[in-house]
Amino acid sequence: MFKVTPNGTNRVDIDLSGKLDSDEMRFALEELISETASIEHGRMLYRIDDFEFPTFGAIGIELSRLPELLRVIGKFDRAAVLVDKEWIKKASEIEGALMPGLEIKAFDRNQEAEAEAWLAS
Repeated sequence: MFKVTPNGTNRVDIDLSGKLDSDEMRFALEELISETASIEHGRMLYRIDDFEFPTFGAIGIELSRLPELLRVIGKFDRAAVLVDKEWIKKASEIEGALMPGLEIKAFDRNQEAEAEAWLAS
């Protein structure tokens, strides 16, 4: 499951769980691109539960949309990632270090209040 929920004028919340196949990835990316079209200097709260790697087909869909995804990422200044897996936390923060203009901070899944406060600061 990949669900994008607008949360105010410059924020989206994303919920990800399970494994995405190519059809789900196609729909998820369309939803993400659509819901972020008018965002500038945005904030993102990313909740990840029961993560499984996407199928090869889903990864192919994501790679085919990479230019659009980079434009979406460029609309955001901060992203908070709520997840209980340490390797995903580290990968998220490394991704933030590699993306100019985007600061990513990872939190334990039960630290939503802290993540909200960090996004608002």
